Amino acid sequence: MNFETESRRRFLMRSGNGVGAMALSTLINPSLVGSLNANEQNRSHPGLPQFPNFAPKAKRIIYLFMAGGPSHIDTFDYKPEMRKFHGEELPDSIRQGQRLTGMTSGQKSFPCVAPMFQFEKFGEHQTWVNKDLLPNTASIVDKISIVKSMYTEAVNHDPAITYINTGVQQQGKPTLGSWLSYGLGSENDNMPAYIVMISRGRGQLQALYDRLWGSGFLPSKHQGVKLRSNGEPVLYLNNPPGIDRVGRRRMLDSLNELNQGTFDKFSDPETQARISQFEMAFRMQTEVPGLMDISQEPQHVKDLYGPEVEKPGSFARNCLLARRMVAKGVRYVQLFHRGWDQHGSLPVKLTQQCQDIDRPAAALIRDLEQQGMLDDTLVVWGGEFGRTIYSQGKLTKDDHGRDHHGRCFSMWMAGAGIKRGYEYGATDEHSYNITENPTHIRDLNATILHQLGIDHKKLTFKFQGLDQRLTGVEEEAHVIKGILT
Repeated sequence: MNFETESRRRFLMRSGNGVGAMALSTLINPSLVGSLNANEQNRSHPGLPQFPNFAPKAKRIIYLFMAGGPSHIDTFDYKPEMRKFHGEELPDSIRQGQRLTGMTSGQKSFPCVAPMFQFEKFGEHQTWVNKDLLPNTASIVDKISIVKSMYTEAVNHDPAITYINTGVQQQGKPTLGSWLSYGLGSENDNMPAYIVMISRGRGQLQALYDRLWGSGFLPSKHQGVKLRSNGEPVLYLNNPPGIDRVGRRRMLDSLNELNQGTFDKFSDPETQARISQFEMAFRMQTEVPGLMDISQEPQHVKDLYGPEVEKPGSFARNCLLARRMVAKGVRYVQLFHRGWDQHGSLPVKLTQQCQDIDRPAAALIRDLEQQGMLDDTLVVWGGEFGRTIYSQGKLTKDDHGRDHHGRCFSMWMAGAGIKRGYEYGATDEHSYNITENPTHIRDLNATILHQLGIDHKKLTFKFQGLDQRLTGVEEEAHVIKGILT
């Protein structure tokens, strides 16, 4: 037996017990550590020392992701000229030989469809918004910037959602939230830096896989934590029968000893990540139950979000929970709302989707503003791509569908150094091609990082011989400076 090696192992194991005991004491009596969390270097989940690279405008992000591809034509990118060519064939000069998806490639006719809704100009800058579907969003149009010139190369849901969340269409790369957790860490020792919640719309539901909030090649402690709407928000959050908090602490210390011994032997960083995750789960017991309980929210706040706020798992409920979580120091909250894939019956199904999200999304902006948090909270709204001007399937007097369209689509942003009441970029009269300020999804991600004080070129991780980054290493991404104050 090597005495020096064995002594070192015993020291580390005993140290692990000491750390566990200290953690328990701080949970029971936080005053024992005084201003422990006041110093960045003393956080249990700190970021990298060089980040942020410069003074950030945003401390946190709430990303409202509309999974399925909202129709930009029927929401924000309206042009009255569309009424004139409704029912006419899409000109070849507009289509420009674009490849069609398998869902419409067999059609013999591609009639253009003007929105079957009423639009109106709102706000100081007279921005077109669908007043039938988005009256509440219309009421906050002077608080947001709408980017009308987004584009992506992806034309199918899973690659497109993967692309905008990870920077590549292929599976296995870290998501935006994981990169932020890696670079900036967490502000709350009892909560993860990255939380995901999912709500169910009333349209066609595309699959959402756990890898969409995964950490990829980054240590697994940086992956998003998905909160459930029913039962325990996180599995095994509560202690099993017969086990109290002190007993669970002792079990965790024993596991940490075993994992520390494994790390000493193999030096696998994932072992340390496992220890970190066990500790985080233990600490979440003190924070999550209170955060998920909205009963103490003032009634006037809940009224902002509408009656659906009382329904667990609704988009309205998740919006309110997102505000509560970022107020507690959660760095990145992403809300997925499914059901935006309207290949048919768009007038009915899009109406239902907008009913789900319109009031809560606008309420979130107003709530953040009333709480004094909008100036340092970045809110992003949008999906993976847009929809076609031409009808999928038969066009009738009051019914049609729209296929996937990546050449242009709309998103909006608010708060944290984003211009108010602003429109950026433009498309042609068919809302089919970009005519001004093309903005790739890599540019969007570069801008999000920039508002958090991060130079996207500097947030890297060595993997497979490359300094990998969210915005890619193949083509240059650019911050969307035109929407920044």
